[in-house]
Amino acid sequence: MAPNDKVSYQHFLKVESQHLDHLNHVNNAVYLDWVQEVAYAHWEILATKTIKDASVWMVLRHEIDYLKQAYLHDDISIFTWIEESKGVKSTRIVHMYRDDELLVKSKTIFCLLDKESLKPKRISEEILELFSI
Repeated sequence: MAPNDKVSYQHFLKVESQHLDHLNHVNNAVYLDWVQEVAYAHWEILATKTIKDASVWMVLRHEIDYLKQAYLHDDISIFTWIEESKGVKSTRIVHMYRDDELLVKSKTIFCLLDKESLKPKRISEEILELFSI
């Protein structure tokens, strides 16, 4: 579950047949897609149009721990929050659960870019405030 001292986002989904691999459990690449989807959804809710018009995030690194498997028709709860932001980089955590079982945990380092030039830019106080309680 998300820590109480972070601005978090929760998403729910049900495992469908297209999520499965040849072993009949959720494919590792699908978990990565979900990490990116929930990060994007959280940003869309947090950021104003002005901020989104000026900035875009790019992934620098993903770390994923696959702890347990998810199967067809499982209900998955996904939680995400920003662990730390400094300079041009922000670290996002994602945890995925089936009931109370932690299935997957990830840490992604994003770099903030100027949307027009696509060059890294320092994370503003305005953006930092979005991630703080």
